[in-house]
Amino acid sequence: MKRTSRDIRTANRYEVLRQIIAESPTSRQELATATGLSLATVATLVGELLDLRMITEVGFEDSAGGRPRGLVAVNASGGALIGVDIAETYVHVELFDLALNVLARADEDMRPGENRPERVVGQVATAVGSVVAQAGVEAARVLGVGVSVPGQVDRDSGVAEYAPNWDWHDVPLLDLLAEHIAYPLYLDNPLRACAVAELWCGAARGRGDAVVVNLGTGVGAGLALGGGLHRGVSNSAGEWGHTTLVLDGRPCHCGNRGCVETYVGAPGIMRNLSELSSRSPLLYPEDQTATIDALARALAERDRVALQVVRDTARYLGAGIADLINLLNPEVVVLSSWVAARLGEPLLDEVRRAVARHALRRPLAATEIVLSPIPTDPVSLGAATFALEGALRSVGQRTVRRPRAGSRTAPSA
Repeated sequence: MKRTSRDIRTANRYEVLRQIIAESPTSRQELATATGLSLATVATLVGELLDLRMITEVGFEDSAGGRPRGLVAVNASGGALIGVDIAETYVHVELFDLALNVLARADEDMRPGENRPERVVGQVATAVGSVVAQAGVEAARVLGVGVSVPGQVDRDSGVAEYAPNWDWHDVPLLDLLAEHIAYPLYLDNPLRACAVAELWCGAARGRGDAVVVNLGTGVGAGLALGGGLHRGVSNSAGEWGHTTLVLDGRPCHCGNRGCVETYVGAPGIMRNLSELSSRSPLLYPEDQTATIDALARALAERDRVALQVVRDTARYLGAGIADLINLLNPEVVVLSSWVAARLGEPLLDEVRRAVARHALRRPLAATEIVLSPIPTDPVSLGAATFALEGALRSVGQRTVRRPRAGSRTAPSA
């Protein structure tokens, strides 16, 4: 789809604000250098952001032989953003200020079989209400709610098109949420959310090409190519977890066999453990989180079974990541989400060794493989930036909040 002048202006506004958040305080001249935009364009965009009270003037700095340069910084209290991470086993919600500091968190557990859309919507609404109450923010200060849901989504219509682990098909998720949540709503999936979080605050900051490997119940790869998020023509880029790793291998929820996800997602790791030691005390057959936590504790104690499970998992994961490196030639591969966070350095070390056995030497030499450094939930953080992008897109249309493509707002009371 061809981008309109409004799309380009929104993208530029978004990029300038991202740079200000990353480098506050900063000057217009530094922003022009960092973004590649002209000084005149930056000055106009900074003026718009000042009018919106998203940023503020904070003084001057000396310049070499010229007039002092005015400095701007993010106005942390100028608004609030909410990021919702709907995962297969939990709902996690965080409320951020405009400097992307976490002000409040809320969690709702999701047990097997409790993933009906109505129930999930109720859990999200409860958690969103909780963080707003905890932070004590006025409703008018909440710029929007970004929602991440696993699987394939249509971000323009707000529909969760296909979530294989739940057997969801064409669920009008944002319409359902808008019945309970009176803030603008924006939908995408965790692959995009994790990639954006790394671009803004993590290991992909300042990198032109990055792959963010999302390791949870499901598996995928968020792609940042040429300095920006890569979505693909139908917003489906990154479904690496459903590429074939083993011909005629393990059955997958998507209907195929041998997918990457079936070997390196949390259920796949549980199966790796079961095949190695079916009666292991580390295995909690009905509880992914408890099993991964037990493995993490056992790794710290150098338990033989835990170490072997991680080696076996890294063998599969390393082969899949090597394919991504050979195909995309990224500067960095980031291991993200809750499984990677819990298994940590032992998993990273084994993955690096496995990738070295499979990747071509030249692209591998240019690629760093790291754990996500983001201290909070990267999916919630990334989802919050979707709400920020939506708020910036609506500049000039803020007197009347109408539902539009990609967002839903409930009727005002």
